[in-house]
Formats: sequence, structure tokens, C-alpha cells
Amino acid sequence: MAETLISSGNRYESLPERYKRPLAERPNLSQVIKEEIPLIDLGCSDRREMVRSIGEACRSYGFFQVINHGISRAMMEEIMGTAREFFHQPMEEKMKLYSDDPAKKTRLSTSFNVKKETVHNWRDYLRLHCYPLQDFVHDWPPSPPAFKEVVSRYCTQVRQVGFNLLEYISESLGLETNYMETVLGEQGQHMAMNFYPPCPEPDLTYGLPGHTDPNTLTLLLQDPQVAGLQVYRAGNWIAVDPHPDAIVINVGDQIQAISNGRYKSVWHRAVVNSDKERVSVASFLCPGSGAIIGPAKQLQGKDSPPIYTDFTYDQYYKKFWSRNLDDEHCLELFKIR
Repeated sequence: MAETLISSGNRYESLPERYKRPLAERPNLSQVIKEEIPLIDLGCSDRREMVRSIGEACRSYGFFQVINHGISRAMMEEIMGTAREFFHQPMEEKMKLYSDDPAKKTRLSTSFNVKKETVHNWRDYLRLHCYPLQDFVHDWPPSPPAFKEVVSRYCTQVRQVGFNLLEYISESLGLETNYMETVLGEQGQHMAMNFYPPCPEPDLTYGLPGHTDPNTLTLLLQDPQVAGLQVYRAGNWIAVDPHPDAIVINVGDQIQAISNGRYKSVWHRAVVNSDKERVSVASFLCPGSGAIIGPAKQLQGKDSPPIYTDFTYDQYYKKFWSRNLDDEHCLELFKIR
């Protein structure tokens, strides 16, 4: 299976056929525009204004960036460096963790779902379950030596940032501060360390094609040197350049459902670079598997009937993984007809 990974260190002269998108599905990079997504200071002393700004960002973009979030630049650099160090290891060391089984809690894989795809994505990734830490940390990579300690510290800190944001999002919807926490149950936490090697023909493929996230909230560390994240808004793909010290936040499908469609889980994608490798670290907060998700009763009324039926996160997640990443928005399958 080693030949399935693209993080081998080998440079490709041309893009292998299995990565080439049909003409109509290519990224059209010349059409991408530059536009700043909202940048929100979580250290703002005016909580009401901060909450208002977060609500507006969730409505208008589905994405925003946060600074003064409580994670130091040193910690952010350490986790990114650890991810890069993992992918730079010898192939035989990495392949000890390889699996194409989406149900496996700790696994190295490539693309998105290699068992189902006809065209692959220019990406390798390490997927980790992170909560409760004591249940999963023993399965994490033993190498590089500091991996478990660094990732454990970062996971704990980013989880708290996510919970703080869920409080602000609840308030911005006019719900109780702890509404999300109560409805979503004991949330799980996953991490994806993504590695995008230099790509000989970036116009022909993706790191990840357009998709929405099936979880509650995603907290992303971008490579500070190499852009790649793009967000779909108002008919255009927008390039999200890295911002010093910022974490990129995006609303997941579960918040769109709970908000009865007021907040948007929007399409986003990762493109690749011809000259430079790119690393990103995405952390996902996920409802408890038995949590009942559906539009908040307080957000329903005569003029705003429920858009979605109630479902469990377990039902949703299984449906999401049974499809291709760039199929129609999975939430469409749970709409009230």
C-alpha cells in the first residue's frame, strides 16, 4: 500500500491520471477572488459586540477567523511543526499507521475515501480521535518522540476555544449560553493533520474538493507560509490567506440544523501548490453519537417552520461517510419535504 501515499518525498514530473479531475470539475484557479473573511478578537471587552460580530459572520460567511483565543503562538508553531515532522518521517515508519477504513480511530490515509472514489485528491492525512484523551492517546504515533505530549496539550487547549465559541454562537442566536453544550451532549473531538506535497499540475486536481463539514464546529490552523483554503460565497471562490496568530473557524452542518438554516455550513475546498508543500491542522468538535439534532424550538415559529427533521449524529455521520465528499450537501437528505 505504500505506493498509495503521496508524502513519499518523491517529486512528480506530471500528475498521475488517477488525480486528474474531469474538465468541468477543475478548480479554475484564475477565477478565484481575494476577499477578507471576518476577523474577530476574542479578547474584546465588549462581549455583546463580539457576539453580534460572530452571529453576523455565521450568517454571511459561515467562516471567520479568531485572534486572542488563548492559544499561544509558540503552541501553534509547535503543533504545526510536529505535523510536518510526522509526514517527513521515513515511509516504513508512517505505513505502520496506514488504513483505508474510515471507522478506525487512529489512521494515516490519503485522499478522502479511497474505497469509493474514482478520482483521488492530492492529500495525505493523519486522523486522530482526541477525546477522552486517555481512551485514544495510546494509539497515537510513537514517533516523532514529542508527538503525544505536544498533540495532547494542543487538543486540550483548542477544545476549550471551541466550547467558548459555542457559547457565543448560542447567545448570538438568542438562545441560552449553554444551549449548544446541553443539546450536543458530551462532544467528541477529532483531528486531521493534512499534508499537501508540491503538485506538478495544481490546475487539474484538489487537495480536497468543495465540501461542507458534518460536525459541529471546525477549528483550523493554516500553514502560515502557504495559502490553500478557499471558501464559496455569493457565487465566487474566495482565497483565505493565512493570518498571523489566527484560528480559522467554520460552522458545521450540525449548527446549520440547530439554527434552522440561519447559520450556514458553507462549501470550502483546499487547493495545492506547484512549488511548496502545505500543512494544516484541523480540529473538529462533534456531537455525542446519541445527541438528537434538530432546529431549536425557540427558532421556530409561524414564519420560520422547521427546515430539518430531528436525527442523531450517529445517523448523520454514517450517511456522510457513505457518500463522496463533493456530493450534494448531506443536510439535504434530512430536510422536511
